[in-house]
Amino acid sequence: MSGISTHILDTANGRPLAGVKVRLSFGDRTIGTGTTDQDGRIRALAPEGTTLAPGHYQLLFETGEYFPHGFYPAVTITFTVRDESGHYHIPLLISPFGYTTYRGS
Repeated sequence: MSGISTHILDTANGRPLAGVKVRLSFGDRTIGTGTTDQDGRIRALAPEGTTLAPGHYQLLFETGEYFPHGFYPAVTITFTVRDESGHYHIPLLISPFGYTTYRGS
């Protein structure tokens, strides 16, 4: 399976973040959007049948509504696709005053 997926976990409260809007961009073009489900996941951000071109992609997580008194109203993660047939899972672990990410599986 190729494509881009994500999930968000609230590390301060130990639960997934449901209802967070996420935008996937390639260059200056939005190629997919979604909202996290009850598990904090979006299983497919790129539309069905999309071939991922090699290059730099960005995920924009609109986290401000979830953490209204937090430090990060939004988080952007930029990553590189090298293999257009691969699957790229990009998790976000966040609390009101910090976040981390990694390449998932």
